[in-house]
Amino acid sequence: MRAYCLGKPGAWADQPWEDDQVAKVGPKIFAFMGDETVMVKCGATRDEADEWLARYPEDARVAPYIGRSGWNVLRLGGAIPDDELTDAVDASYDRVVSKLPKRDRPPGWTPAPSHPPR
Repeated sequence: MRAYCLGKPGAWADQPWEDDQVAKVGPKIFAFMGDETVMVKCGATRDEADEWLARYPEDARVAPYIGRSGWNVLRLGGAIPDDELTDAVDASYDRVVSKLPKRDRPPGWTPAPSHPPR
């Protein structure tokens, strides 16, 4: 998952806090990369992000501290299919990039169609 996150246009790794590896685009985080989890913005609202919790109660949980903003922790290697995990990363990345000033958006990025939960 780290390689996938860091393979996005303009993505780079950072460690802003002691045990947290994150993927950023520009100055903004779009994924927290763990060994067994990835934490991403799963919806524009908490209600949207809660759809992940309903579908995958054993493998998705509200992110500590920033969960109220639509961030969830998704477990890798569990019931969530790999393509849905990468879709979640794509959606989080797109949300961040779309809010960057146009001059700061990475070359190669184009707005993706909406990423509704499956």
